[in-house]
Amino acid sequence: MKASLPYFITLLGLGVVCLNAQTLPDTAPPQAAASATDPVKALTETDLPSIEKIADDAQRELFQAAELMSGPSPSLPPRKTTLNAAKLDDPSTWAKDSEHKLAVMEIKFGGNVKTVIFELYPKDAPMTVSNFIENVETAAYKGLAFHRAIEGFIVQTGDPLSSDEGARDRWGTGGEEKTVLAEIKRNHRKGAVAMGRRSDKTNPSRRSNGYQFYFALGNYDALDDKYTVFGQVISGLEVLDSISKMPVDSNDCPIARIEISQVKVIDHKGPLYLSETTASTDNQDNYVKPVSGGSRLGRLFRRIW
Repeated sequence: MKASLPYFITLLGLGVVCLNAQTLPDTAPPQAAASATDPVKALTETDLPSIEKIADDAQRELFQAAELMSGPSPSLPPRKTTLNAAKLDDPSTWAKDSEHKLAVMEIKFGGNVKTVIFELYPKDAPMTVSNFIENVETAAYKGLAFHRAIEGFIVQTGDPLSSDEGARDRWGTGGEEKTVLAEIKRNHRKGAVAMGRRSDKTNPSRRSNGYQFYFALGNYDALDDKYTVFGQVISGLEVLDSISKMPVDSNDCPIARIEISQVKVIDHKGPLYLSETTASTDNQDNYVKPVSGGSRLGRLFRRIW
């Protein structure tokens, strides 16, 4: 798939690689008609597309091509997968008096912004969740890229170095100045959110990286008891799956930039309901955003966004 997209890759000018030291979880512009008296004046700035628009259009074409041309997954190391994992909780069945802490993450890629929502588990991973919330409140994740994507396995983000395109060769090695004690309790079900970390050889206590986190795209019990799982995706898993299918370099780093626009953590009480306007793909339910994140008028009519 990579070899079939040289035009887009060259257009984007992103033929660079990134190093992931954190262990896995192992077209011509339109012009106005020239004026007979002043041909230069006839061509105004508004007639020319911005550099950002050109880049977004090129990136969008790359993503569309990747979606059409994606074939079988590349060969991956054997991973034990739990095929009979328990069915995930249905947020629409949450009790009216139940309380949930939710992270709402907006991701920009292909000229669009997509939303992923995941529930946090402060009871099982209090220090990890507290650290994640601190990062969110200080806008530490805003503008960071997804620096690792393996189809059907994981997508990873959160490296502070990924805010700088010029540091691509070091993406995956940042955030080591802060670590969090291991809180290994929950398993890697599909949609699990967990922290990245250094290998056991240099990190026998399995302390988590203070920033980097990943999303599991399958039920991988081979990762259980090794990494701190602190959340679970409840909406937008198909977005993450799409990211995992994008062209990558030899270090599994997406060639086109895919970044976090923003993240916010909110407290939500009661159930989340199925969206009536958002289509579902890959048998994944799409839920509306929680009431606490909506406008006052929206909350007046419905208890959902």
